[in-house]
Amino acid sequence: MGYPVFGRDSINPVWKVAMNALIVCNGKSPGKRLLNKWTKECNLVIAADGGAKTLIKSGIIPDFIVGDMDSFEPEIPHNLIIIHDTDQETNDLEKALTLAKKRGAKRALITGATGLRTDHTLKNLSVLQKFSSKFRDLIIEDRYISFRVIPKNFTLEHIKSGTIISLFPMSGKVKGIKTKGLLYPLNDEELENGKRDGSSNEAISDTISIEYTSGSLLLMISKK
Repeated sequence: MGYPVFGRDSINPVWKVAMNALIVCNGKSPGKRLLNKWTKECNLVIAADGGAKTLIKSGIIPDFIVGDMDSFEPEIPHNLIIIHDTDQETNDLEKALTLAKKRGAKRALITGATGLRTDHTLKNLSVLQKFSSKFRDLIIEDRYISFRVIPKNFTLEHIKSGTIISLFPMSGKVKGIKTKGLLYPLNDEELENGKRDGSSNEAISDTISIEYTSGSLLLMISKK
């Protein structure tokens, strides 16, 4: 028995340049409501292998399905565009991001990249770091947290006071961190794995700014 699929207004718009891409991986689903919301905000939807099952079960047909196809086998007679890439040096998210970039995406929202297997989550965060410089905005979203690797000078507006903000040194050590708008400010300080982290800070302003001098810094914003 196949999945109930109802399609998208812009089904398979492979001929046009995409600005915003939604990439759905095979981790924990954010739920149908968020998937439908994000789909409407993007003009390119890519399933990373088994992420196709998550989309199709929510009634969304992806424009492309890409991966080594170890998690997805087509069960429905729709014109799915499947790119079978067996390269084992890259994971399915890397393949999807490479495709999004080729299709002209400037921004990409990734979901289904966390939850379930911890090793997959950590790998996908590493991929987030690898590809952040290739996009204007690159974010991993789930039901609870928004993740992004931020540039050395970063400002975020329209943050609700009391929002939990965490910083993590993706490169092992990040130096010269200065923050504004956080309950526990950092003033030319460093974070280092195993020594000092920046978890569970709190926004006290609707605008926060973060700068640092070296390393790679992951920003996590809680939704709860």
